[in-house]
Amino acid sequence: MSKKVNIFWFRRDLRLDDNLGFQEALKGEFPVLPIFIFDTEILDHLPKDDARVTFIHDTLQVMRQTLQDKHSSSIAIFKGKPDAIYKQLIKDYNINTVYTNHDYEPYAKDRDGEIKILLEEHNIDLKTFKDHVIFEKSEVVKKDGDPYLVYTPYMRKWKETFKTVDLEIYYTNSYLNNLIKNSRLPNLTLTDIGFTTSIQKIVPYNVTPTLIQNYEGTRDFPAKDSTSRLGPHLRFGTVSIRKMLKKAIAEDNEIFWQELIWREFFIQILWHFPHTTNKAFKPKYERIEWRYNETEFKKWCEGKTGYPLVDAGMRQLNETGFMHNRIRMLVGSFLCKHLLMDWRLGEAYFAEKLHDYEMASNVGNWQWVAGCGVDAAPYFRIFNPTTQIQKFDKKHEYLKKWVPDYQELTYPQPIVDHKEARERCLSTYKSALN
Repeated sequence: MSKKVNIFWFRRDLRLDDNLGFQEALKGEFPVLPIFIFDTEILDHLPKDDARVTFIHDTLQVMRQTLQDKHSSSIAIFKGKPDAIYKQLIKDYNINTVYTNHDYEPYAKDRDGEIKILLEEHNIDLKTFKDHVIFEKSEVVKKDGDPYLVYTPYMRKWKETFKTVDLEIYYTNSYLNNLIKNSRLPNLTLTDIGFTTSIQKIVPYNVTPTLIQNYEGTRDFPAKDSTSRLGPHLRFGTVSIRKMLKKAIAEDNEIFWQELIWREFFIQILWHFPHTTNKAFKPKYERIEWRYNETEFKKWCEGKTGYPLVDAGMRQLNETGFMHNRIRMLVGSFLCKHLLMDWRLGEAYFAEKLHDYEMASNVGNWQWVAGCGVDAAPYFRIFNPTTQIQKFDKKHEYLKKWVPDYQELTYPQPIVDHKEARERCLSTYKSALN
């Protein structure tokens, strides 16, 4: 039998440094074969020019090149169903242990459970590590062990717990000599995976001291574009949450820090309540009689509702794969409250379009605007899409960029009257909830 190896399975942690699972694999007694699987269970549901697939592929090529140039090694890249790939790997290699980092989404938990059983049948260990968050699962809970359902007490407990830990950065780079010496491991082009290069690009993140210091004062104004753009990089692990948190602490900015905690709040909610991916957290909200009007939904998707700030957000999303967070709340509320359409429709559209799509945050925030989630906005809170312009885009800079036609005769009439839509929403919610 060939020499034993350990495998490290890259997933949502596409970086060579400060990667706990990767470091633990490299510290073992056997050389490490790094792998990545383009999972067809996920790929088959994506558009063929998906910017996220391009980003993952490009990131992996840079990582491969680094390992080839400096360590005579590489990353083996596969496409298929993970169990089929592992069955082949078991035939091709004498595997001692498979290492990977935790993934908290329902599909990932099921997938990892199946892989664990498969490996156990061949006397191979599966070891997994916490790398994607600072605190996970039940590490920040109430005294009775129940999960927090409201953000503010969770955030306080999170910070309290954080004082008791030493935030360690893992210098994984210093262990890379324990990779297998093979720079010709299997590789795939985007075409091999069945995709084309996206014209949209995931932009670099911006966490300069200036951005963090000014974050509180500028983050609500979409024209300023002063958000960090960290979302996709945290989603795919091209940056370490530990390093980002250290930056927030160094600049002593509570608001920026708390945005990182919001992310962990939603991740632990999804872990405790996996049914919330497609069911309201508050069961009585399942009684709401949502409308479905295909024409109106299409106009919402295309940014042709006749409400300029809503349309600006949707056009920005469609063109760039990004939408400012303040505007996300507005367009979400507009779909659920003004058009009285099911939050799941909006969640699915965002899942397809957003570069920073993370299931936990997307589901959490859509349920928040619909009023049916944990710590949600009350159902009678209905944003006025016109007065929001005065609050957040007074000089119309954002509107002029994304809806240059908003003052033209060709600009669409509002598809719904604000006052009538508000009354319809309130009466529909009331009759369902009372």
